[in-house]
Amino acid sequence: MRLTWAQPEDLLAHELVQSTIEGKDVSGVVARWTAAGGDTVPAVSGAGPVPAPPALRDLARELLDELDALPAAPAPAEPDGWAQIAALLPAAPVLPTVPDGELARRVHGAWTGRSAGCLLGKPVEKIPRQGIEEILRATGRWPLATWFTAVGLPDDVAARWPWNRRSAPTSLEENIDGMPEDDDLNYPILALALLEKHGTGFTTDDVAQLWLDNLPAGRVFTAERAAYRNILDARPVPETATHQNPFREWIGALIRTDVLGWVAPGDVRSAAYLAWVDARLSHTRNGVYGAMWAAALASASMVCASVEDVLDAAQTVLPPGSRIAQAVRLGREAALDGDVSVGLDRIHAAYGDLHWVHVLNNAAVIAYALTKGAGDFGTSVSIAVTAGWDTDSAAATVGGVVGALLGTDGIGQAWTGPVDGRIATSLPGGEQRIDDLVARTLALRLTEAVVPVADPADPADAAGTARVGA
Repeated sequence: MRLTWAQPEDLLAHELVQSTIEGKDVSGVVARWTAAGGDTVPAVSGAGPVPAPPALRDLARELLDELDALPAAPAPAEPDGWAQIAALLPAAPVLPTVPDGELARRVHGAWTGRSAGCLLGKPVEKIPRQGIEEILRATGRWPLATWFTAVGLPDDVAARWPWNRRSAPTSLEENIDGMPEDDDLNYPILALALLEKHGTGFTTDDVAQLWLDNLPAGRVFTAERAAYRNILDARPVPETATHQNPFREWIGALIRTDVLGWVAPGDVRSAAYLAWVDARLSHTRNGVYGAMWAAALASASMVCASVEDVLDAAQTVLPPGSRIAQAVRLGREAALDGDVSVGLDRIHAAYGDLHWVHVLNNAAVIAYALTKGAGDFGTSVSIAVTAGWDTDSAAATVGGVVGALLGTDGIGQAWTGPVDGRIATSLPGGEQRIDDLVARTLALRLTEAVVPVADPADPADAAGTARVGA
């Protein structure tokens, strides 16, 4: 069985990268691993082509434990605790309010836009930027302005750049029938269930229990798959995010938190706090900040007048000295000069060494696409997709923001028609209607801020150690 994002030999190669980023001395581990015949090149798709023999796999487990035990370099600009993060943040912005009818319009646009953006990027997920361009040129659709198609695609191009295996049957122009199942929509739907069951006082353990009750293990990936394993191994929060989890600063938490912003319209700090409680189950540092930023983008998109206003408000939840804050600034700055190819060249030059699911490169793309797209839906999501990397996730986040600002009607029938107001899911209950999801979202609207006033001991840390699975 070829198990992705879980084989110890594959985790080790990724952990060597992450540990190096954290300032750990990995030289001894590298020497022992390579001497035994191990490969230090991380697998792009989550699993190497040939599983390791038992002895090498056992060594990988041993070395993963050694790397986990090594101390990371001090990172005062990138803390993990909420109180320490909040101490670094600027004052929360005071944003406008909107009438209930306008809020409903925006929530509907956000759900629809997130779906359409994700759907656009699904068939080319994992295909690099140059492959996406070659596919589009070969089918007469460059620059991207509509759905992908296999019609007219030459065999040699198709062989060189194969579609995403899961998505091609449901995400090309010729076969779209509603929004197909995707983790980028599973998690927002799950967030509704979390809030409906526990309210805004949910703990990180509540998130873990909800995963166990609702998420098939085969439909979680990267950091979430590692955290799922750690939950089942009875490891407490926040060890769920750190034990043999080299994906802890990747994009997984960022895709989970839009709803936590939609229910907190204009309150970006509360949205960020709720995202922190969720994200710490599986992520650390910039992986957590990415979730906070996505929630703040979603929150601001409920009340702000422009993409720039949304980006300005969301920037206030990022620790200013963090690497993701730098990535977001780069993405916004790159959009101010030159055409799209020039801007994307700049982002790829800065982050091209990172895995395609990392949070930093994708955050830069999200910021770039939002800025460069200037509030036009098709332009914004198309840029997010043609940038490469995590195409469906980046375009989903971008689509949710722009969709909220425009409303479903403003997105345009060309994008909303194929979605047809329906979202398939692997969660209990099956296919969901966007109208129903909107009503549930609006019913959960916060009536007051939820950020702790004083939190020196991180109460959520204590809450996160409760037993899961009872």
